Amino acid sequence: MEMLKEEHEVAVLGAPQSSAPVTTTVINIRSETAVPDHIVWSLFNTIFMNWCCLGFVAFAYSVKSRDRKMVGDMIGAQTYASTAKCLNIWALVLGLLLTTGSIVLLVIACIALHSVILKSM
Repeated sequence: MEMLKEEHEVAVLGAPQSSAPVTTTVINIRSETAVPDHIVWSLFNTIFMNWCCLGFVAFAYSVKSRDRKMVGDMIGAQTYASTAKCLNIWALVLGLLLTTGSIVLLVIACIALHSVILKSM
């Protein structure tokens, strides 16, 4: 009902009539390239796959990248973001390899222990 009342008022009153010249304002907005800071990925690597503390170092570089972006230094932000991405990749690869290797060694050790126990009986 409210919408119909407003439409009716506009229809009755008509468009605004003015003899003043119409002025326009143009606002130019700089299109900045989006620089990803990889902070979520770094936080994940810090919490879950922090072999050799690479996730923590990547997190520090991600925070530096975000700081540079806030100041407006896009080149510095890109440099820190690139370093954080590289460290995150290494942390992820090393984390997966070392975790998989640890599981394989644990399984081999359990099988060897089981066979030793069976031989002793």
